[in-house]
Amino acid sequence: MRISIFPLPGMILFPGLQLPLHIFEPRYRALVKDALARDRRIGMIQPQRAEEGAPLYQVGCLGKIEEVEALDDGRFNLILQGEARFRMVRELDSATPFRQIEAELLEDEDYPALSPVERASFEREARRFADAQGYAVDWEAVTRLDDESLIDGTSQIVPFDIASKQALLEASSLSGRCELLVQLMQFFGRRDSDDPTVTLQ
Repeated sequence: MRISIFPLPGMILFPGLQLPLHIFEPRYRALVKDALARDRRIGMIQPQRAEEGAPLYQVGCLGKIEEVEALDDGRFNLILQGEARFRMVRELDSATPFRQIEAELLEDEDYPALSPVERASFEREARRFADAQGYAVDWEAVTRLDDESLIDGTSQIVPFDIASKQALLEASSLSGRCELLVQLMQFFGRRDSDDPTVTLQ
């Protein structure tokens, strides 16, 4: 399938989750207008480097525009709802100002729940990481989240580098993503908070 993409470093989307976006560049305003005129779908995918025209990673997520606010100056505020991960087959030559790819959707099976040990290990490390970074977290609300919302939601918002975020997106199981997330929080949590490589978003 052909997908019009928004290549944004450090920003990933998971199926079932939402991503707020503020669209201001002319080419991405054109992307939004095109999506609204067709099926309201946009592909979120990371470039391998934070530079113009950088090659893309292979896996991204298709999202549907659920809410849109058109501002007077032509900008947009969007809520994108994740629908399915995809794997890029190739980038297409296109006359549009935004990039387009040919991709195939990935069949994500229902993930088995985390074991109590896995869940407890994650929540323990998440508390340490949040404390080290100075984040304010409603831990009571966190304990009420189902495993998938917790792990995927955390993966989506953590301030890790591009490659780490991509590894989380590409993890083939919820348990594997949880284990990787714990390892990354331990690694980044030990780094000096003034080190710019810790938070690249």
